[in-house]
Amino acid sequence: MKNIRIAIDGPSGAGKSTIAKYAAKKLGFHYVDTGALYRGIGHFFTSRSLEITQDTIDQYLNEIGIEVFYDADGQRIRLNGKDVTSEIRTGAAGMAAAKVAAFPEVREKLLDLQRSVAEKFSVVMDGRDIGTTVLPNAEIKIYLTASAEDRAQRRYLELIQKGEATTLEQVLHDVKQRDHDDMHRAVSPLRQAEDAYRIDTTGFTLEQAEERVIDYISGRLSDVL
Repeated sequence: MKNIRIAIDGPSGAGKSTIAKYAAKKLGFHYVDTGALYRGIGHFFTSRSLEITQDTIDQYLNEIGIEVFYDADGQRIRLNGKDVTSEIRTGAAGMAAAKVAAFPEVREKLLDLQRSVAEKFSVVMDGRDIGTTVLPNAEIKIYLTASAEDRAQRRYLELIQKGEATTLEQVLHDVKQRDHDDMHRAVSPLRQAEDAYRIDTTGFTLEQAEERVIDYISGRLSDVL
Protein backbone atom coordinates (compact mmCIF):
# COMPACT_ATOMS: atom_id res chain seq x y z
CA MET A 1 0.00 0.00 0.00
CA LYS A 2 1.32 3.46 -0.85
CA ASN A 3 2.11 5.95 1.88
CA ILE A 4 -0.72 8.37 2.64
CA ARG A 5 -0.04 11.94 3.73
CA ILE A 6 -2.63 13.77 5.80
CA ALA A 7 -1.99 17.48 6.37
CA ILE A 8 -3.74 19.31 9.21
CA ASP A 9 -3.20 23.07 9.36
CA GLY A 10 -4.71 25.79 11.49
CA PRO A 11 -4.06 28.49 14.08
CA SER A 12 -2.50 28.08 17.51
CA GLY A 13 -4.68 26.34 20.07
CA ALA A 14 -7.09 24.78 17.58
CA GLY A 15 -6.28 21.30 18.91
CA LYS A 16 -4.26 20.26 15.87
CA SER A 17 -1.61 18.32 17.76
CA THR A 18 -4.01 16.45 20.02
CA ILE A 19 -6.41 15.62 17.20
CA ALA A 20 -3.67 14.74 14.70
CA LYS A 21 -2.07 12.44 17.28
CA TYR A 22 -5.45 10.79 17.89
CA ALA A 23 -6.06 10.36 14.16
CA ALA A 24 -2.61 8.88 13.58
CA LYS A 25 -3.10 6.34 16.36
CA LYS A 26 -6.55 5.43 15.06
CA LEU A 27 -5.19 4.94 11.52
CA GLY A 28 -1.88 3.33 12.47
CA PHE A 29 0.07 6.22 10.87
CA HIS A 30 3.07 8.13 12.19
CA TYR A 31 2.21 11.45 13.81
CA VAL A 32 4.44 14.43 12.93
CA ASP A 33 4.05 17.54 15.09
CA THR A 34 5.96 20.14 13.06
CA GLY A 35 5.19 22.88 15.58
CA ALA A 36 7.38 20.99 18.05
CA LEU A 37 10.33 21.47 15.69
CA TYR A 38 9.88 25.24 15.69
CA ARG A 39 9.37 25.16 19.44
CA GLY A 40 12.65 23.28 19.71
CA ILE A 41 14.53 25.93 17.77
CA GLY A 42 12.77 28.69 19.70
CA HIS A 43 13.75 26.94 22.95
CA PHE A 44 17.39 27.00 21.88
CA PHE A 45 17.28 30.80 21.93
CA THR A 46 15.04 31.38 24.95
CA SER A 47 16.92 28.91 27.15
CA ARG A 48 20.08 30.93 26.46
CA SER A 49 18.32 34.29 26.93
CA LEU A 50 19.11 35.18 23.32
CA GLU A 51 16.91 37.66 21.48
CA ILE A 52 15.57 36.20 18.24
CA THR A 53 16.86 38.52 15.51
CA GLN A 54 18.39 38.14 12.07
CA ASP A 55 21.83 38.49 13.64
CA THR A 56 21.31 35.72 16.20
CA ILE A 57 19.68 33.46 13.60
CA ASP A 58 22.70 33.97 11.33
CA GLN A 59 25.07 33.35 14.21
CA TYR A 60 23.51 30.29 15.83
CA LEU A 61 21.27 28.44 13.35
CA ASN A 62 24.04 26.17 12.09
CA GLU A 63 24.80 25.17 15.67
CA ILE A 64 21.30 23.82 16.19
CA GLY A 65 20.88 20.10 15.67
CA ILE A 66 17.23 19.03 15.80
CA GLU A 67 15.85 15.53 15.32
CA VAL A 68 12.53 13.72 15.36
CA PHE A 69 12.46 10.28 16.92
CA TYR A 70 9.76 7.93 18.14
CA ASP A 71 9.30 5.79 21.22
CA ALA A 72 6.36 3.95 22.75
CA ASP A 73 4.72 7.29 23.60
CA GLY A 74 5.06 8.68 20.08
CA GLN A 75 7.04 11.57 18.64
CA ARG A 76 9.83 13.16 20.63
CA ILE A 77 12.21 16.02 19.86
CA ARG A 78 15.95 15.95 20.42
CA LEU A 79 17.83 19.27 20.46
CA ASN A 80 21.61 19.00 20.18
CA GLY A 81 21.46 15.50 21.62
CA LYS A 82 19.05 16.30 24.48
CA ASP A 83 15.41 15.21 24.65
CA VAL A 84 13.47 18.48 25.09
CA THR A 85 9.97 17.16 24.37
CA SER A 86 8.57 18.29 27.72
CA GLU A 87 10.58 21.51 28.00
CA ILE A 88 9.20 23.00 24.77
CA ARG A 89 5.53 22.88 25.86
CA THR A 90 5.54 26.28 27.56
CA GLY A 91 3.88 29.52 26.51
CA ALA A 92 7.30 31.09 26.05
CA ALA A 93 8.38 28.33 23.69
CA GLY A 94 5.20 28.80 21.69
CA MET A 95 5.80 32.52 21.24
CA ALA A 96 9.45 31.86 20.36
CA ALA A 97 8.31 29.31 17.79
CA ALA A 98 6.25 31.96 16.00
CA LYS A 99 9.25 34.27 15.93
CA VAL A 100 11.76 31.76 14.54
CA ALA A 101 9.19 30.51 12.00
CA ALA A 102 9.24 33.93 10.36
CA PHE A 103 12.83 33.40 9.17
CA PRO A 104 13.19 31.66 5.77
CA GLU A 105 16.46 30.04 6.89
CA VAL A 106 14.69 28.28 9.75
CA ARG A 107 11.86 27.02 7.56
CA GLU A 108 14.37 25.76 4.99
CA LYS A 109 16.35 23.96 7.68
CA LEU A 110 13.25 22.03 8.77
CA LEU A 111 11.63 21.43 5.38
CA ASP A 112 13.73 18.43 4.35
CA LEU A 113 13.40 16.89 7.80
CA GLN A 114 9.61 17.07 7.65
CA ARG A 115 9.41 15.73 4.10
CA SER A 116 11.81 12.87 4.82
CA VAL A 117 9.50 11.49 7.52
CA ALA A 118 6.55 11.68 5.10
CA GLU A 119 8.54 9.76 2.49
CA LYS A 120 9.23 6.88 4.88
CA PHE A 121 5.82 6.46 6.48
CA SER A 122 2.13 7.17 6.14
CA VAL A 123 1.75 10.29 8.27
CA VAL A 124 -0.64 12.69 9.89
CA MET A 125 1.34 15.95 9.97
CA ASP A 126 0.10 19.12 11.59
CA GLY A 127 1.38 22.68 11.47
CA ARG A 128 0.62 25.96 9.76
CA ASP A 129 1.89 25.44 6.21
CA ILE A 130 1.72 21.68 5.72
CA GLY A 131 -0.94 21.64 3.00
CA THR A 132 0.40 24.77 1.32
CA THR A 133 4.20 24.35 1.48
CA VAL A 134 5.55 21.24 3.20
CA LEU A 135 3.24 18.64 1.63
CA PRO A 136 1.36 20.49 -1.13
CA ASN A 137 0.46 17.17 -2.76
CA ALA A 138 -0.90 15.56 0.41
CA GLU A 139 -3.74 13.19 -0.32
CA ILE A 140 -5.95 14.63 2.45
CA LYS A 141 -5.88 18.20 3.76
CA ILE A 142 -7.78 19.67 6.70
CA TYR A 143 -7.86 23.23 8.03
CA LEU A 144 -8.77 23.01 11.71
CA THR A 145 -9.85 26.18 13.47
CA ALA A 146 -11.94 27.64 16.31
CA SER A 147 -12.67 31.09 17.70
CA ALA A 148 -9.79 32.89 19.45
CA GLU A 149 -11.79 32.85 22.70
CA ASP A 150 -12.36 29.11 22.50
CA ARG A 151 -8.71 28.44 21.74
CA ALA A 152 -7.54 30.70 24.56
CA GLN A 153 -9.79 28.94 27.07
CA ARG A 154 -8.42 25.54 26.09
CA ARG A 155 -4.84 26.75 26.25
CA TYR A 156 -5.39 28.49 29.59
CA LEU A 157 -6.71 25.31 31.21
CA GLU A 158 -3.79 23.34 29.77
CA LEU A 159 -1.23 25.80 31.18
CA ILE A 160 -2.92 25.92 34.60
CA GLN A 161 -2.87 22.13 34.79
CA LYS A 162 0.87 22.29 34.14
CA GLY A 163 1.28 24.72 37.01
CA GLU A 164 2.08 27.82 34.93
CA ALA A 165 1.05 31.14 36.48
CA THR A 166 -1.01 33.04 33.90
CA THR A 167 -4.43 34.60 33.28
CA LEU A 168 -7.08 33.95 30.67
CA GLU A 169 -6.67 37.56 29.47
CA GLN A 170 -2.95 37.05 28.93
CA VAL A 171 -3.47 33.78 27.09
CA LEU A 172 -6.12 35.36 24.83
CA HIS A 173 -3.72 38.21 24.07
CA ASP A 174 -0.98 35.69 23.23
CA VAL A 175 -3.33 33.67 20.99
CA LYS A 176 -4.34 36.78 19.02
CA GLN A 177 -0.73 37.91 18.74
CA ARG A 178 0.32 34.45 17.57
CA ASP A 179 -2.45 34.48 14.94
CA HIS A 180 -1.28 37.85 13.67
CA ASP A 181 2.37 36.75 13.55
CA ASP A 182 1.54 33.47 11.79
CA MET A 183 -0.79 35.03 9.22
CA HIS A 184 1.41 38.00 8.36
CA ARG A 185 4.87 36.50 8.17
CA ALA A 186 6.54 36.92 4.79
CA VAL A 187 7.36 33.26 4.30
CA SER A 188 4.68 30.52 4.26
CA PRO A 189 2.03 32.46 6.20
CA LEU A 190 -0.80 30.57 7.83
CA ARG A 191 -3.66 30.20 5.37
CA GLN A 192 -6.12 27.55 4.29
CA ALA A 193 -5.02 25.56 1.24
CA GLU A 194 -7.53 25.80 -1.60
CA ASP A 195 -8.16 22.05 -1.50
CA ALA A 196 -8.31 21.75 2.31
CA TYR A 197 -11.53 20.86 4.13
CA ARG A 198 -12.33 23.42 6.84
CA ILE A 199 -13.47 22.15 10.25
CA ASP A 200 -14.47 24.75 12.87
CA THR A 201 -14.53 23.20 16.36
CA THR A 202 -15.82 26.23 18.27
CA GLY A 203 -18.02 24.90 21.07
CA PHE A 204 -16.95 21.30 20.47
CA THR A 205 -15.65 18.97 23.14
CA LEU A 206 -12.33 17.34 22.32
CA GLU A 207 -14.10 14.05 21.63
CA GLN A 208 -16.54 15.70 19.22
CA ALA A 209 -13.68 17.39 17.36
CA GLU A 210 -11.74 14.12 17.13
CA GLU A 211 -14.71 12.24 15.74
CA ARG A 212 -15.47 14.98 13.20
CA VAL A 213 -11.93 14.78 11.86
CA ILE A 214 -11.86 10.98 11.81
CA ASP A 215 -15.22 10.84 10.01
CA TYR A 216 -13.90 13.13 7.28
CA ILE A 217 -10.61 11.25 6.90
CA SER A 218 -12.37 7.89 6.79
CA GLY A 219 -14.68 9.12 4.09
CA ARG A 220 -11.74 10.33 1.99
CA LEU A 221 -9.42 7.37 2.42
CA SER A 222 -11.39 5.15 0.08
CA ASP A 223 -10.92 7.77 -2.64
CA VAL A 224 -7.14 8.08 -2.27
CA LEU A 225 -6.09 4.47 -1.64
